[in-house]
Amino acid sequence: MTDSEAHKDDELVFLDEHESGPAIEAPRKSWRVLIVDDDPDVHSTTELALRNTLILNRPLSFLHAYSASQTRELLANEGDIAVILLDVVMENEDAGLRLVKNIREDFGMSETRIILRTGQPGYAPEIDAIRDYDINDYKTKSELTRNKLYTTLTAAIRSFDQIRAITTSRRGLDLIVHASAELMALHGMRNFAAGVITQIAGLLGLRPEGLVCAQDAMDEESPESGPTIIAAAGRHTALINQPLSSIADATLREGLLRCMRERQNIYDEAGTLLFFPSQASARGDMAAFLETDDRLDETDRRLLEVFCANIAVGFDNAALFSRLHAFAYYDQLSRLPNRTHFINQIDRRLANPDHAGFVLGLVDIDHFAETNDALGHLFGDRLLQEVATRLKQSLGSQVTVARVAGDTFGLLGPAERMSPSILIALFQEPFRVDGQDLMVSATCGLLNLADSNTSGAEALKDTNIALKRAKQRSRGEVSFFTRAMGIEIQERVMLLQALRHAFDNERLFLVYQPQVDLATRRVVGLEALIRWRAENGAFIAPDRFIPLAEHSGLIVNIGEWVLRVACHQQAWLARMGFGHVRMAINVSVSQFRHPKFPFVLRRAIEDSGADPACIELEITESMAMEEADFLLLTLNKLKENGITVAVDDFGTGFSSLSYLQRLSVDRLKIDRAFVNEITDSQRGSQIPEMVIQLGHRLGLSIIAEGVEDAAQAQRLQELGCHEAQGYHFARPMEIGPLLEWLQNR
Repeated sequence: MTDSEAHKDDELVFLDEHESGPAIEAPRKSWRVLIVDDDPDVHSTTELALRNTLILNRPLSFLHAYSASQTRELLANEGDIAVILLDVVMENEDAGLRLVKNIREDFGMSETRIILRTGQPGYAPEIDAIRDYDINDYKTKSELTRNKLYTTLTAAIRSFDQIRAITTSRRGLDLIVHASAELMALHGMRNFAAGVITQIAGLLGLRPEGLVCAQDAMDEESPESGPTIIAAAGRHTALINQPLSSIADATLREGLLRCMRERQNIYDEAGTLLFFPSQASARGDMAAFLETDDRLDETDRRLLEVFCANIAVGFDNAALFSRLHAFAYYDQLSRLPNRTHFINQIDRRLANPDHAGFVLGLVDIDHFAETNDALGHLFGDRLLQEVATRLKQSLGSQVTVARVAGDTFGLLGPAERMSPSILIALFQEPFRVDGQDLMVSATCGLLNLADSNTSGAEALKDTNIALKRAKQRSRGEVSFFTRAMGIEIQERVMLLQALRHAFDNERLFLVYQPQVDLATRRVVGLEALIRWRAENGAFIAPDRFIPLAEHSGLIVNIGEWVLRVACHQQAWLARMGFGHVRMAINVSVSQFRHPKFPFVLRRAIEDSGADPACIELEITESMAMEEADFLLLTLNKLKENGITVAVDDFGTGFSSLSYLQRLSVDRLKIDRAFVNEITDSQRGSQIPEMVIQLGHRLGLSIIAEGVEDAAQAQRLQELGCHEAQGYHFARPMEIGPLLEWLQNR
């Protein structure tokens, strides 16, 4: 190339040359270029040079501003500008540089590329300008030849397009994340599907006009079946729950079928069709239609592809959520609401002003465990299903029926539908299970919601108290909750807590009541009795706290403590000269059943140095009979150490003579209830006399408790009773006063 030719190519005034690129049909959009310069010739020559030029297959369109202030006014109303060709010197020497800051900071145009042009080379050093200002390129006007201007603009527009694509994708992904979160908060497949339409429209900046259809996975092979519209928005709303064939627009109808058949998204002039595959949903594959005014560009399509992949999982998650909701709130065996759901319904009813007219009930199947064990769990499950069906059908839709526990059903309904007579009548007819007629009874606890101003959980707890009270009275009973029941339960709980605290803080202690030989009035034994002195000095009766200790299991620890203390006191009394006096210690059923009991007893005797022959265990008659086989094995081991065994409260149960013989007990203890009546009449002494004669025939010693006066002692002696204890001889005493009493005798 000659120098003249090169110079000609560098001139700023350009000719309309063909080198700008091949002629291509103009696409829909153009790149917007803003020229900012106070010289009108620069505007005209720049636009002339780039006329009919395509960059990245799109034409250019130009905006013009002749000063910094005019540029600010223009930018306040115009957007989507790809490149700004900006003159450095306009109103003043650094007007262009100041304008850069306005463009970036005030107008937030971070994607737009800024090419700074100056006609005064060296006025604003390139390095300083690029370092201090967000400028993408810096050129002198003399070096911007036609080819270089084209190259510079191409690079700037390519950069703008890439940055905008990244920004749009990032913004779109943020919208997708937000849309997904919004959708996951929707419960149920239909709500989720409706939300998909709304979120896609929001993603694309469109009005929500569209629908979602789904093919039932169970019927998709059936030729007569077809997809169903499960959600719709805008002018398509009337199509909800209709078959796809009901869509009048044949193009739309065929498009949806094609979308599901080809399992891919379809973009055309009619709108956008999106495919959502399903892996786990009870619904099969789904397709959505959204009205789009224009063909979507590549960026929009990429976002929709990501959205569809994400939401396809969301559809399955919505179906999974529906199943989890069923597991969380419904009993899978009976298909009734479970305890959690039932409590929520009680809460809603309590929040209603008319709740006073409603009754809450618990129905417990009597002896269900025995039926389950005898006939099998499958039979038991079917029985529960039959009970659930009868409750729902008989009580009607006004009554909510739930399964709140294994064999316990909850009821909530108007008082007139929840009367005891109605509930009892439900179990007057047999239940048909596996071809068998089975009579079943039920025990019920009821609560008038007028008596409950708390929560559903508290109301259900009070109803359970009524149920337990009914069970205590008799199976098949119905009991209403009363305030007195609640107070009693609260007192029991508080008393149990106080008992634990008293035991931990050594507020329990032992007293000892002497046992005497009726013939000689000589002291032959002591019964260790537990006492509880509260912190205020008052005594709590044993018949109040011992049952609580047994029910809670605390009796095992308390019993071990009693054993150790009583054994130590027997050894101490022996050292004081009373080695012949035996120590009687009461043992509870829970304590005796404990596998470590023999070891605990042996260790207590060994650690204390007590004489095993002077240690006597007292067990109740009911315990001796109910636990006879177990006691036989355990007592034989214990008696090998030399201890003796007495049966307490004898005569209050139904003893078997064979068990008494096999157990090898040493002593029978006549209950105080019979001793109290022994002098009232001839009939009053019959049971003590029978017990004494029985003991004689079995070779057992007989001791009577609760002897209050000399007449009772005399009558017992006449009947042949060997020993006695009671206030007539001595009251229970602590160890210090006891020793003094023994020494005085």
